Amino acid sequence: MAGSVEQTPAPLSGLRALDLTGELGWLLGRILADVGVEVQKIDPPGGDPGRNMEPVLEGPNGSVSASWVAYNMGKSRLDLDLGTVEGRERFLELAGEVDFILESEEPGVLDDLGIGWSILHERYPSLILTSVTPYGQDGPLAGVPASDLELMSAGGAVWLTGDADRPPVRMTLPQSICWAGSYAAVGTLIAHHHRQITGQGQHVDMSAQAGLLPALVHAPSFFDLLGENPLRAGGYLVGRNINGAAMRNIWPCRDGYVTWAIYGGAAGRQSNRGMVEWMDDNGMAPESLKSVDWSTFDVATVTLAEVSEMEAAIAAFLETVSKAEFLEQADARRLLGYVVSTAADIAADEQLEARQVWSESFVPELGQTLRFPDGWLKIDGIRHGVASSASGGM
Repeated sequence: MAGSVEQTPAPLSGLRALDLTGELGWLLGRILADVGVEVQKIDPPGGDPGRNMEPVLEGPNGSVSASWVAYNMGKSRLDLDLGTVEGRERFLELAGEVDFILESEEPGVLDDLGIGWSILHERYPSLILTSVTPYGQDGPLAGVPASDLELMSAGGAVWLTGDADRPPVRMTLPQSICWAGSYAAVGTLIAHHHRQITGQGQHVDMSAQAGLLPALVHAPSFFDLLGENPLRAGGYLVGRNINGAAMRNIWPCRDGYVTWAIYGGAAGRQSNRGMVEWMDDNGMAPESLKSVDWSTFDVATVTLAEVSEMEAAIAAFLETVSKAEFLEQADARRLLGYVVSTAADIAADEQLEARQVWSESFVPELGQTLRFPDGWLKIDGIRHGVASSASGGM
């Protein structure tokens, strides 16, 4: 049309993938779809069993798993019985038409069916196969199934989750699939870059357990630097003080929770000073806090008694503050803190709205339109996301 501006294509437009994954690999295909790959989800006859996972959404056309819909946005779908000769032959034909194959079967299952890496690589040398499994393709645990709770435990995250005087607790919603899927996507794109240079495909072997190690953040360095094995600390920050004082990090406020802590360093001193000034403006800063010389304050040597006295006053003040007020003042006073957002907070977030993160898409399985986070990057100012659900076929 005259005067129209041609949009920048999505980064991986023109590339195609077959997605054989179950729950552990769903996000991998979703991420590739977000950056332009045409992803076709291959399901067993009757559909992916994950469609029935809790929580389930109800609509005029029936019900479907909320997780299944979210992680499989942007994929077309094809039922194919890989247990039959005809199904496997059709799969191998389709494999010759795509650039990526994504799977999350136990190691060796595809090989036993005659559609594993050795066959695929021989027939299609440029093809990339990404396998997402709980523990990887080799090693003593290869082939061992694992739930989200088992993976979060095996990766070490559960050891650090909860309060020190209680048993460990699991995360809220399953997170292992997110870590595994995102790192598998990184590996897949690295293999794609290698292919662009050499023309050769690779087998990307993603261990969900290994992918969870970054979730520990700085915990592994505790032993190297301090000779300590970090324990569960609940809503506190540990390892910053030689006197064993833990700095509170999660605080109740008037309508939820915020995160803020007494920090050291130049940025910490500004944040600590800003908090006390805010409290003083509201008549809630005790003299003991106002008298602290933040220019010389050392978070490493302050005593437990001093920290406890400071935090008692801060806690009383923050209970009078709303999340919106805290966020406003954190920006104005340069506080190192933010609110603990609920799903409702995220849905109403002004920054996300300004970035045009949300899209509305029709979900055939439900027979209704839902609002989705649609894509996570912009290229030349254009957001590339997916605005369709996993339905139909290519």
